[in-house]
Amino acid sequence: MTELVRLTDVIKVYQGGITGALNGVSLSIEQGEFTAVMGPSGSGKSTLLNLIAGLDRPTSGDVAVGGTDLGALGEAGLARFRRDHVGFVFQFFHLLPNLTALENVLIPAQLKGRESADTRGRKLLETLGIPEVAERYPAKLSGGQQQRVAIARALINNPTLLLADEPTGALDTHSGDQVMDLLAQLHREGQTILLVTHDAKLATRHAARVISVTDGKIVDDARLETTERSASDVVRVRSEETSR
Repeated sequence: MTELVRLTDVIKVYQGGITGALNGVSLSIEQGEFTAVMGPSGSGKSTLLNLIAGLDRPTSGDVAVGGTDLGALGEAGLARFRRDHVGFVFQFFHLLPNLTALENVLIPAQLKGRESADTRGRKLLETLGIPEVAERYPAKLSGGQQQRVAIARALINNPTLLLADEPTGALDTHSGDQVMDLLAQLHREGQTILLVTHDAKLATRHAARVISVTDGKIVDDARLETTERSASDVVRVRSEETSR
């Protein structure tokens, strides 16, 4: 498989911080992988996602996505990189309340200058099981419907990498399971996904690889035998202790 993401000796210390949010993290993710990142609050997992998305810069070390060194890009270059290569799904949806569901989905396409993305936007809503919400405003949608709209928005520009930061955290169990099933289906269709979650059951059921982060370090990296299994069926074929 082709390497898509590489982090090399990445350290991130926020201003005024005594210890790093990330402390010497090295990581490689291959194209087509469904990887889950787990860890307690403050462990550095969301910081890791933000660095890969180009939303933040490391204090030291290198981050490369698709062969592009993000450290070599200015702010405009990072914005283009995110627009062209990254889809981001957030915990709290971040839909604009004064736009319809379809209009929210189309925002990244319009930023890219694609004025004829309406058909694709409607097709994505249909694929995600909510074609009927296209003309509705977010306030008229359930939490699960809003998250599906957010996923459609993340996919509108055919991203190389889909990043999901606790995408089920604001949902009830049923809606959360539906969203995870949709992500699993996207993975089966070839989408590379990096998921941050605190839920071990979700991670081991859907992801093919689970990375555990504690105190800014990767403390475990497990490749699982199959996707969509119960936690009791996990088979660890590789485990790395990287704290040092």
